[in-house]
Amino acid sequence: MDENKYSFENEEYRRTYWHTCSHILAQAVKRLYPEVKLAIGPSIDNGFYYDMDSPFPFTPEIMENIEAEMRKICKEKLKLERFELPREEAIKFMEEKGEPYKVELINDLPEDAHISFYRQGEFTDLCAGPHLDSTGRVKGNAIKLTACNSAYWRGDSNRQTLQRIYGVAFPKKEELDAYLQRIEEAKRRDHRKLGKELGLFMLTDEGPGFPFFLPKGMVLKNTLIDYWREVHKRYGYVEVSTPMILNRHLWETSGHWFHYKQNMYTTLIDGEDYAIKPMNCPGGMLVYKSEPHSYRDLPLRVGELGVVHRHELSGALHGLFRVRCFTQDDAHIFMTWDQMKDEIKNVVRLFDEVYSLFELPYEIELSTMPEDHMGDEKDWEFAQETLKEAITEMGKSYVINEGDGAFYGPKLDFHLQDSLGRTWQCGTIQLDMQLPERFELEYTGADGEKHRPVMIHRVVFGSIERFIGVITEHYAGAFPVWLSPVQVKVMPITDRTADYAKEVAKKLDELGVRVETDLRNEKIGYKIREAQMQKIPYMLVVGDREAEAGAVAVRTRAGVDMGAMPFDDFAAKVTQEIKDRVNN
Repeated sequence: MDENKYSFENEEYRRTYWHTCSHILAQAVKRLYPEVKLAIGPSIDNGFYYDMDSPFPFTPEIMENIEAEMRKICKEKLKLERFELPREEAIKFMEEKGEPYKVELINDLPEDAHISFYRQGEFTDLCAGPHLDSTGRVKGNAIKLTACNSAYWRGDSNRQTLQRIYGVAFPKKEELDAYLQRIEEAKRRDHRKLGKELGLFMLTDEGPGFPFFLPKGMVLKNTLIDYWREVHKRYGYVEVSTPMILNRHLWETSGHWFHYKQNMYTTLIDGEDYAIKPMNCPGGMLVYKSEPHSYRDLPLRVGELGVVHRHELSGALHGLFRVRCFTQDDAHIFMTWDQMKDEIKNVVRLFDEVYSLFELPYEIELSTMPEDHMGDEKDWEFAQETLKEAITEMGKSYVINEGDGAFYGPKLDFHLQDSLGRTWQCGTIQLDMQLPERFELEYTGADGEKHRPVMIHRVVFGSIERFIGVITEHYAGAFPVWLSPVQVKVMPITDRTADYAKEVAKKLDELGVRVETDLRNEKIGYKIREAQMQKIPYMLVVGDREAEAGAVAVRTRAGVDMGAMPFDDFAAKVTQEIKDRVNN
């Protein structure tokens, strides 16, 4: 561990490094523009920022000046010194410096708080730390200010609007260059950009957070759903559909009316309160209660592709990643307590199969009992140990996220890693000991007595829409053949072979291949480039020779010219790739 103490592998060191960079940023601004007032400047997951009250906007030219000054401060190797002041002296100190935001922060600290400052050269900032011991520890040529956005003071839209400068820094310039390259690649892969270019979905001002899926996007979505149904059938699930609108009594029983109402859309029907469902679980409880169950029926695995609506703040909306309406690929597993471990393993095996198909490795996080929990602590301990044992016995590792479980039970979160190394939390396995109690679910045991089942909530994709966003960026829009909205495009070189192109397309269509023809009077090079821009896996070029030989000249979207081959050989190749769901 010691060799990583001062490495970015060590999260504590990384955050300390970035926190120090935020102070260097503030010092640079105050040197160049003394009239700017400082607010706060923490480290964050991917760098640092500082909020400032400036009478002028931070233009790109000004940002460059600030960045240059930061490099100078690093070269000066200024020592960072911590000191404390009594409350009154601290307030006076910041008042004399003309920093009203710092004065407000000090006034809001608890009476017994230690009020600490860090000094580096002529610059001093209110801060709890920690920091590096010198600005010379930061490599000036590996600092980059990345953006400047608006931010409200203390997150309150009724308070002053500030400017937030974001930055990132690394111990080596090569690491910064690699990071910036990843950022540019991420921009190129942005699912909002690709969704528009590929005709998958659209977002409109008439429905913020309510995505429209276009014809090609619906092909992609339905292909994912078809796969979901296929894999769940093999793992012993049945599928149900529950209503989108249910009455207040149901949501009171589940607890959502009291704990989640601010995120729910409500309406009045026949003088009674109803809500559009934000999740599928309560409806699933009613399905279970609709008929009596015996221990012989358990485990009962019930899946649902339910459309749910949640009121998200407009500022939180982000493409398909954060929407107000989405299809949640839920399943609820009702079981006895002694079936719990086997069912967890069964779900993990299903996750393994699905995620490996998309080449998405994952890490597992176990979230344990929160302070605000329901139920007996012994039940929680049993459930948590069962989760640990199940994944350990499967040879999988996990990290503990202490106290972050749902109020009704512990959970496993699956964090998928995409082709850029970014992580996405998609799959979840949540144990629930409370909803079966609230809804008085029962089964008849082998002893003839009534017993309470325990249940698992779980999702694989998380939501179909969000997963489409993830894999669009993962594949950069170049979906595997089996997923591609258009799998083959047939292009005649001249009008003479247009009929043959139509014949080829018709045969492929009859084989279940999603195919289009490009019969426009354009040069073949132009047609090929346009098909490549649309990320179509295969392009079939047909001229006089191909028509005479019953062949096709095959090109891939990657620019590979596979040459001419008999039509039947190509048809066998592409249909086999689709059947096998080859991830190419």
